Amino acid sequence: MKCRAYLDIETTGLSRYDCELTVIGIGLEKGTEIQIIQLIEDDLYEQRLMKVLECADEIYTYNGSRFDLPFIRTQLGVDLSQCFKHRDLMYDCWRYDLKGGLKVVERKLGIERQLKGVDGYVAVQLWWDYVNNGNFDSLQMLLAYNAEDVANLRVLRKKLGVR
Repeated sequence: MKCRAYLDIETTGLSRYDCELTVIGIGLEKGTEIQIIQLIEDDLYEQRLMKVLECADEIYTYNGSRFDLPFIRTQLGVDLSQCFKHRDLMYDCWRYDLKGGLKVVERKLGIERQLKGVDGYVAVQLWWDYVNNGNFDSLQMLLAYNAEDVANLRVLRKKLGVR
């Protein structure tokens, strides 16, 4: 049975050289089930990431070719594009003239979100609130946001008819 992995990261900013990787969210799809695994803090290292992905036949991202995978390569020293087949769904969206970030594309396709008003900027604020103030509610909101991104990659793949 094919195992698909949907991957999305959270960071403290856009520069993979000057900012930190805070969360790697992975959705492992086997058949009709999806299991979301999130790596944070002490779990953010190459061996743990590779262990989670060991069953994956293919990794799906949105803008992962330009952001997620290079960020992981710089921060953790592993080039996932060399280890796994990778499909960046952003380019599939472009073929249908669906341009913009993931949230913009989701709205155009009618993909629902539970967390309204949370975006990458807010995700950074949530992380720093957790780190600086010990606010576990902020961490839980960040993880919920990341999990929704990961789960919606699966929905997006299906809506685009990508096999």
